[in-house]
Amino acid sequence: MEELLGPVAIVAIIFVACPAVFLHYRTELRKTKSISTDDERLVDDLWKTAQRLERRVDALETILDKEAPDWRKDYPERPHA
Repeated sequence: MEELLGPVAIVAIIFVACPAVFLHYRTELRKTKSISTDDERLVDDLWKTAQRLERRVDALETILDKEAPDWRKDYPERPHA
């Protein structure tokens, strides 16, 4: 009887433990695939901040266009709208 204990343990590990571990981590991966509410909130805040900064840059460019019309010539490497 003791000589069957080793092969039974190996078969149990191969056919029970390995698939169980695989299925567990596959389930965990599916859970983390979607964005969390905290991450979604962070992305939304970053998007709003980027929009505010873009409006500020546009306002500064408008002021500079009126105050110093040739300012864009000093920065040829920067793309301008």
